[in-house]
Amino acid sequence: MYKIIFATGNQGKMREIRAILQDTEAEILSMKEAGVYLAIEEDGTTFMENAIIKAKAVAQALAGKEEFGADCVVLADDSGLEIDCLGGEPGVYSARYLGEETPFAVKSQDFLRRLAGVADEKRTARFVCAIAAVWPDGETVTTLGTIEGRIGHELKGDNGFGYDPIFYLPEYGCTAAELTDEEKNAISHRSRALEQMKPELMKRMSRKQI
Repeated sequence: MYKIIFATGNQGKMREIRAILQDTEAEILSMKEAGVYLAIEEDGTTFMENAIIKAKAVAQALAGKEEFGADCVVLADDSGLEIDCLGGEPGVYSARYLGEETPFAVKSQDFLRRLAGVADEKRTARFVCAIAAVWPDGETVTTLGTIEGRIGHELKGDNGFGYDPIFYLPEYGCTAAELTDEEKNAISHRSRALEQMKPELMKRMSRKQI
């Protein structure tokens, strides 16, 4: 069976990824499930740079191992929130804002505090997701997905993760955390980036070449 090894330990992401890529019929593993335990320094200045850094690091760790052959690919994503009136913050620092160990509810409350009194039309924001795929032959393919919205005025919803409870989607009348998994996976930034990647994955899977 073809293997997709995703360079993340985030279980929320893995649930989304497995749901979005289920029609590939590949075995989808986190990096830890593939036996890779790395602390990867994400020192890129863009989401795309960080996605490539992570994918290449895991591919290098797997290089030469029997399980990383022609029927395998490493995927990595870097994603985050950009708030326009804050100059694009937190951007590539979305997970590290106020410290990596700080709960996202605390991070989110801080943004609500900073945006207090800002009118809805100026609270525009987007989620961005960059995906990088690295094959054993070194070929690298990238895609980018975004979803537009705005920052709400309170945390709402118990689904999703990260900044979902403050990311309001006007066309749905709710936050990303109030969507069902199926609804979110149909429109999310990660879904859009992965859907763009699927044709390349399917092409490689069909020919199974190095």
